[in-house]
Amino acid sequence: MGSQVLQILRQGVWASLTGGWFFDPHQSTFSNCFHLYVWIFLLTFPFLLYMVLPPSLMVAGVYCLVVAVIFTTIKTVNYRLHAMFDQGEIVEKRNSTMGEPEEEPEQTLMEEAPPRAQHSYKYWLLPGRWTSVRYERLALLALLDRTRGLVENILGVGLSSLVAFLGYLLLLKGFFTDIWVFQFCLVIASCQYSLLKVRPYPAPHCPAPQGHNWVIAYSRPVYFCICCVLIWLLDALGSAQPFPPVSLYGLTLFSASFFFCARDVATVFTLCFPFVFLLGLLPQVNTCLMYLLEQIDMHGFGGTGMGLSRSLLAAALLYGFCLGAIKTPWPEQHVPVLFSVFCGLLVALSYHLSRQSSDPTVLWWVPACARPCACVCLHPRWYLPPAQREVLHSDLVMCVVIAVLTFAISASTVFIALKSVLGFVLYALAGAVGFFTHYLLPQLRKQLPWFCLSQPVLKPSEYSQYEVRGAAQVMWFEKLYASLQCVEKYLIYPAVVLNALTVDAHAVVSHPDNCRALLMTVAGLKLLRSAFCCPPQQYLTLAFTVLLFHFDYPRLSQGFLLDYFLMSLLCSKLWDLLYKLRFVLTYIAPWQITWGSAFHAFAQPFAVPHSAMLFVQALLSALFSTPLNPLLGSAVFIMSYARPLKFWERDYNTKRVDHSNTRLVTQLDRNPGADDNNLNSIFYEHLTRSLQHTLCGDLVLGRWGNYGPGDCFVLASDYLNALVHLIEVGNGLVTFQLRGLEFRGTYCQQREVEAITEGVEEDEGCCCCEPGHLPRVLSFNAAFGQRWLAWEVTASKYVLEGYSISDNNAASMLQVFDLRKILITYYVKSIIYYVSRSPKLEAWLSHEGIAAALRPVRAPGYADSDPTFSLSVDEDYDLRLSGLSLPAFCAVHLEWIQYCASRRSQAVDQDWNSPLVTLCFGLCVLGRRALGTASHSMSASLEPFLYGLHALFKGDFRITSPRDEWVFADMDLLHRVVAPGVRMALKLHQDHFTSPDEYEEPAALYDAIAANEERLVISHEGDPAWRSAILSNTPSLLALRHVLDDASDEYKIIMLNRRHLSFRVIKVNRECVRGLWAGQQQELVFLRNRNPERGSIQNAKQALRNMINSSCDQPLGYPIYVSPLTTSLAGSHPQLRALWGGPVSLTFPTPGLQSPPSGLPAADCSQVGSAPSATAPPPGTAPPLGGASARAVAGEAAGPQRGRRPPGGSPRGTGGSGGVEAPRSGRTGEEVAWRGPGWCVCGRGSLPRSPPAPSEPPSGLQSRVSTSSPLRPAGGPHSLRDGPALSGQCEGDWMRRPPTPLGGAGDCPCCRLCAGLPLSWGSLDLGAASSPAFAHRPPVSGLAWEETSVAPPGSRNGVMTSRCAGKRPAPPPGAARPSGSVGAGPALSPQ
Repeated sequence: MGSQVLQILRQGVWASLTGGWFFDPHQSTFSNCFHLYVWIFLLTFPFLLYMVLPPSLMVAGVYCLVVAVIFTTIKTVNYRLHAMFDQGEIVEKRNSTMGEPEEEPEQTLMEEAPPRAQHSYKYWLLPGRWTSVRYERLALLALLDRTRGLVENILGVGLSSLVAFLGYLLLLKGFFTDIWVFQFCLVIASCQYSLLKVRPYPAPHCPAPQGHNWVIAYSRPVYFCICCVLIWLLDALGSAQPFPPVSLYGLTLFSASFFFCARDVATVFTLCFPFVFLLGLLPQVNTCLMYLLEQIDMHGFGGTGMGLSRSLLAAALLYGFCLGAIKTPWPEQHVPVLFSVFCGLLVALSYHLSRQSSDPTVLWWVPACARPCACVCLHPRWYLPPAQREVLHSDLVMCVVIAVLTFAISASTVFIALKSVLGFVLYALAGAVGFFTHYLLPQLRKQLPWFCLSQPVLKPSEYSQYEVRGAAQVMWFEKLYASLQCVEKYLIYPAVVLNALTVDAHAVVSHPDNCRALLMTVAGLKLLRSAFCCPPQQYLTLAFTVLLFHFDYPRLSQGFLLDYFLMSLLCSKLWDLLYKLRFVLTYIAPWQITWGSAFHAFAQPFAVPHSAMLFVQALLSALFSTPLNPLLGSAVFIMSYARPLKFWERDYNTKRVDHSNTRLVTQLDRNPGADDNNLNSIFYEHLTRSLQHTLCGDLVLGRWGNYGPGDCFVLASDYLNALVHLIEVGNGLVTFQLRGLEFRGTYCQQREVEAITEGVEEDEGCCCCEPGHLPRVLSFNAAFGQRWLAWEVTASKYVLEGYSISDNNAASMLQVFDLRKILITYYVKSIIYYVSRSPKLEAWLSHEGIAAALRPVRAPGYADSDPTFSLSVDEDYDLRLSGLSLPAFCAVHLEWIQYCASRRSQAVDQDWNSPLVTLCFGLCVLGRRALGTASHSMSASLEPFLYGLHALFKGDFRITSPRDEWVFADMDLLHRVVAPGVRMALKLHQDHFTSPDEYEEPAALYDAIAANEERLVISHEGDPAWRSAILSNTPSLLALRHVLDDASDEYKIIMLNRRHLSFRVIKVNRECVRGLWAGQQQELVFLRNRNPERGSIQNAKQALRNMINSSCDQPLGYPIYVSPLTTSLAGSHPQLRALWGGPVSLTFPTPGLQSPPSGLPAADCSQVGSAPSATAPPPGTAPPLGGASARAVAGEAAGPQRGRRPPGGSPRGTGGSGGVEAPRSGRTGEEVAWRGPGWCVCGRGSLPRSPPAPSEPPSGLQSRVSTSSPLRPAGGPHSLRDGPALSGQCEGDWMRRPPTPLGGAGDCPCCRLCAGLPLSWGSLDLGAASSPAFAHRPPVSGLAWEETSVAPPGSRNGVMTSRCAGKRPAPPPGAARPSGSVGAGPALSPQ
């Protein structure tokens, strides 16, 4: 403990004061001396120059030149040394003479061994001249930080010179005297030294440790330069006084005393740099820039945080109209036309900006929306989701309508004629509607209204259901809540702002002012956007504005518009202060504090005298929007540095480990990613997708209560516990981030989960007695306890689509030999089923190699006597021959073989010695031998048997017997028969426990396997197809999981069923979350507390301390899933869309479009504004992910078990709205993989488009499957907010070339299809394991696609191409639709 404190003092406190220098006993003497002398030089040189030489600019120039030369020399040598290590030219020498090889003397027994050779590196001084350097890279890294590029070196030298120049310039100006000169030189030295060496011990403002953070080195000098420029500028403004003083709310701005006072504050702040960085009050420069832009956009323009450029552009456009309007003469009872135009543009632009997220993708797509062929290939910025396109199309119409209506209302002079009474009527109406909508209704819908009632007054229909059975029903109070919000946002508050604008403009028209016009423009833009985005907070702001400036202090009023603007800023800070004080008082309440360590008990008494300072810190933290975090989790609070709403600097999101991002050898040997947390993270990813479609609509319907940007909610169910952080709240959009916690959490997490899920209705206590309570009313103790919590339950029955998870221990299900025998029997029957169903059966039966290899099994007395076969597990074991024989096999399974053969469309010989029976026998023997080999020939033991079963389940078939090598004649015998047989056998074995005698009849067993094949995906969890199936909402899935961690080594059978789940929604105090996150960052990064059982993560039910701290970014926390920033749009919520109708658009139905065939989702392009059909995917959703494209050629054995499409039914596979794989049919000896439907560019439907594709790509075209992250090009990341995330990554030739212009054919497959050009391997990999994402235009009615077969050079098979063939003749009545025509069969999956 003492050494840790000493280390913190030396490497933390002292290093923060000096800019990074401290004595490190673990480094060499040279390194410590170099750091010491450099720091002393940087400190004393400017101090001696100032004290000895007369102050002049020449001295400042000399000082800057010396600093530049020293830094240039150090940076150059450091860069060259690292380049020397990278090149690795090693010189070996054995004596002092360099360059002359020495003959090695003979060594005798009594002689000493020659000295070991010394290695050095070649350091090139000049071309042809070098010297040897004996140094190590690690020693150099300990001496100086590495700068990897020329720009970084130039930036370091430039910043050091700029610090020297600006610092000495302030000394010349005489801003510092006496001891403060030395203090200022200390600040200069610390800023310059941090450019040379940033110690591995980070400062309190550092983010989570993720390697070397080069931004930290530039933070202190950049802040110093900004402060110096600010001091010089304020002093110049105070002396020159270029602006006339302005009086606003009793404060005189822009006067000489104002500038000089601000200069003195900046000067003191600069002198306090060592202590500011010691306490970590300033963030990194990039974080500070994000924070400033976000605060200006939110509080200055009413934006959502990241759209400052759009806000400035809109304000600049509106400012000209406003200035011209107030300078225009106003008649007594009339409004100038220019002012009415300004009002119309203001409301329309505010409406449009409020409906746009901070993602600038939509700006790039505005000119492309009208294109007839919009190429949407791969890159995120080239793809605009359908829901966002609908928003743009709707805004195009609504903004014009809003502008015209606002112009008409403003020009009608209603605001001037009724200004004496209209204002108060609007204020009263806004207050009454806001109080009823945002206070009364949410309180009546809470789980504990006013913390007095034990049940909500307005209950959803699912409240009394023990288990929800469907989607949540829209109640009458939800419709009322949504309708009142519309009235409030689109009628009342625009009228309030327009009335204030008109009255204020009419008042200032007599003395127009440019500044006044700017303030009116900014205030109107901010208030309208705030009303559109966050109406729950507006009625209180309006009420306080009226009370303060109309009744309490009317003489301070500067016009209602500016008063409202000021009060909105003040109220936002007061809300922050209220949340902070609630968090502090809840956290340190003595009757419920939980001491997690001895330090907590020691620090508790010191919290009492700390209270006054705590209140001051709360005021400052509320003013600057900084977290207030508990020190080491104790009752002592300190202020942290400012952070944006996103909080975390890194764009961290979980990368799932599966077979797409691990080597094959690791998959077979070590099975990476087999821990529960990695496997369970997919359920949180699916939960994120579900929330992406429904969250915004549910918030609008009031199902989560009142909300705002920065709010945090906890979703809790039986096994899912996730923290949802709202980052951005707009008008019809919400950007959020989900953080999933462990399924099997720690003891502390379980205690807090119990606290948020248990009810308090049974509590009957009142102080120390139990007198009971009234019906549906909380007791005194329960009501008191609920008021002292940092969280509250807003909904106890929130319905969301997800997966119910059931896991069974495989060991208990296969413990006895009889149960294993049942599994082996189903294994054999499944193999027979897949053999008889295979379209390649005739080819296998006629194959000479296979027939020759299986001919001996028909000999009398033949039996396979492998040691793995046993009477205890093999039902057809021949005891007489001590092995597996064909007669014994036929005695048990011949009836099943004959029944399966009879279900084929083509008749096959079914006798006991027929080729079909022989092939089934050979495959069944091979499959059982493979199971025995994987079990290390110890199938009698349970653990080896489970190990072998799991190996076969994930596709690890190892053929070791020469008698089984005939299977290599066609690998589909393993991929399409044996591998799916293992998985189907496990499912049938599961069903055996519910109804043991159900599958006695062959017909029942056959139908059961066919049904499971249609609706169920059976796959290993490491297979990318497992993730694709879950994200595409497959109804049912099954997997065999091997859980291997420190405490357990067991096998589980995982069964997933898609259904509607019930969650409890808990709203957490957002300042509690921010404070605890900041406390963890300070404790782990700055104080280096590595104790896994530290007191700050122990359970504290009143603040959910453990759950919140465990949701931090890794390595501070340990969430099993962190989503990227995900945007949910209101248009993707089906219930809200049905309630309000679809978006208004100018799109008209296109005549002649054909309807897709039955079983495929309808392309409902003709219905504008209507709710989506049951089969069509909702707008903004990702296209269904195909299963066929998720399997690589080498991993076919590990692919999920899928079946064929039934006649007239929907495509099966992943269970999405579009099919993923239909029947496979033979085509020139190769299988044709059918994919799901293509999606039309208009985004409102999908149409079948493409012809069949061959199963193998030609040589030379590389493809790979990557499901660890969404589909992205080589350029950069792709988040969910950029569009639907797909699970493949293709590297075809056309992807590596520059994109073609929109509308051109080029190499884009969708543009080539639209232009009627053929598709070839150069443009699209039709048969690769992963197809790129592309969309198609709807086909023209009556056009057909003719198919041709071309063979690219070096390929074995033909390649299908498509070309528009003109009018398609009508087929004769009753004729089947051709497979290549439009509207027939599924098309390529947009994956």
